[in-house]
Amino acid sequence: MLAFKYVSYHYIKYFLIILIALVIFTVGFDYMGTANKLKSANLLVIYLAYKSFYAVDLLLPLSLVFAMISTKILLIRTNALVSFYSLGYSKVDILKPFVVVSTLITMFFISLHWIPHFSRADEFSQNIRRNAQYLSPTRDLFFTYGDKFIYISKMLPLQAKAEGIRVFRIENNSLTEVLIAKTAMYRDGAWFIPEASVILKPDEINFTSHGIKVSKQNDLKILQGFRPKMLDQVYEGKVNFTIKNAIDAYILLSNQNINTDVIRSALYRMFVYPFYVPCLIVIIFFFVPISARFLNVSLFSFGAILASLMVWTFLFMLGELSKNKTIPSEVGIVLPVLIIFIFSIRQWRKHRLSS
Repeated sequence: MLAFKYVSYHYIKYFLIILIALVIFTVGFDYMGTANKLKSANLLVIYLAYKSFYAVDLLLPLSLVFAMISTKILLIRTNALVSFYSLGYSKVDILKPFVVVSTLITMFFISLHWIPHFSRADEFSQNIRRNAQYLSPTRDLFFTYGDKFIYISKMLPLQAKAEGIRVFRIENNSLTEVLIAKTAMYRDGAWFIPEASVILKPDEINFTSHGIKVSKQNDLKILQGFRPKMLDQVYEGKVNFTIKNAIDAYILLSNQNINTDVIRSALYRMFVYPFYVPCLIVIIFFFVPISARFLNVSLFSFGAILASLMVWTFLFMLGELSKNKTIPSEVGIVLPVLIIFIFSIRQWRKHRLSS
C-alpha cells in the first residue's frame, strides 16, 4: 500500500504537469497563427477553449506514457526503486499503480466523449476560424433512407430545422413520388413538415392515364429517428461523434443496410484506441533496470520517449487511414492495439512468474 500511494502520487503529478505543458504548447503555437484572424475577443477565447479540448483529446494518452517514464526515472534517481525491492515489493507490485491509474484515467477520458463540446472540439474550433461561429449550417445533404432519396438544401442543427427539402420515392427502379417542402422541424423523434407539395406519377404513362398529380399536404412526418446532429455528422462525412450519436447512428444505419465503416471507426477510436496506453506502459516498464548503475538515464529517457512517440504516431496514422476508409478500421485500430495488448500480457506473465 505504501508503494502504491507513493508511486501513484508522483505518477498523477507528472501526468498533470506534462499534459498541461503539452496543451499550452499546442494551443499557444496555434494561437500565433490565429490571433489576427479573429477580431472578437469573445470568439478568440471560445476558439482557444475548443482548441484546448482538442489538444487534451489528442495528447492525453501520450501524456500518460510520458508521465510513467518520468516517474520511473524519479524512482531510479532517488534509489526509491531499489528501496522498494529491498522491502520485498516485486516488479509487478511497483507496476500496478501505473496500470491502475492509467486505466482509470483512460476510462474517464473515454467518458468525456459523451460531451459534444469535447468530442467535436476540433470541428467547432475550425468553424469559428472559418465562419466566426462554432456550428455552421450544413448544406446540400443527399442520402438514402429506406426506399426514399432525401435532399436537404440547408440544415441548422442547433435550431433542429431543415430548409429546402426534397423527398424522392422509388419503386421498382422508377420514380413514383416527389415531396417538396420549404421547411421541416425536428420534434418527438421525427421531422415534421407543416406544408408540402406532393407530385405523384402514374404507374404507366400513356394516352389514357390521368398524368402527373400535384397536391398539397399538411403535417407530414418523415425520417423517424434521424436527429439533426446525426444527419449533420453522418451524411456530411464528419467523424467527430459523441458516444451517443455514434451508437445511435450505427444502429440506425445497420437497420437501413447502409455502410457503417465511418461509424465503426469512430467507435473503435473512442473505445479501443486509448487502451494502448496501459499496455505500452507495461512493455516499457520491464525494459528499465532498477538502478542508475546499470543504464545511462538520459539515454534511456530519450529512447523511451522516442519509442513512445513512434508508437503513438504509427497508431494515429493508422487511425486516420481508417477514418478515411483507406483501410478497414479493424485492421487500422483494433489489430495494432490487440498486438500491443498480447505483448504486454506476455511481459506481465513472464516477470510475474520470475518475481
